[in-house]
Amino acid sequence: MPFANFKMPEAALTKAQKEDLVHKTTQMFVDYFGEGVRPHTMVLIEEVPDGGYGRADEVFILPDAYRAKDSA
Repeated sequence: MPFANFKMPEAALTKAQKEDLVHKTTQMFVDYFGEGVRPHTMVLIEEVPDGGYGRADEVFILPDAYRAKDSA
């Protein structure tokens, strides 16, 4: 069973962008392994809250300019 796990800042993607990521990731696995993997492919998108990730002693907060803009 192919499995993809994406971790990204909370509010970085809209619902539509997450759905697109699931579809494109599934299609990538199908292109690589064949159509038989489609029903068994799992794509998990985990959203990490602001301040819940960092690098080199720097804690990250997602700037407003990078937050998803829902059209709804």
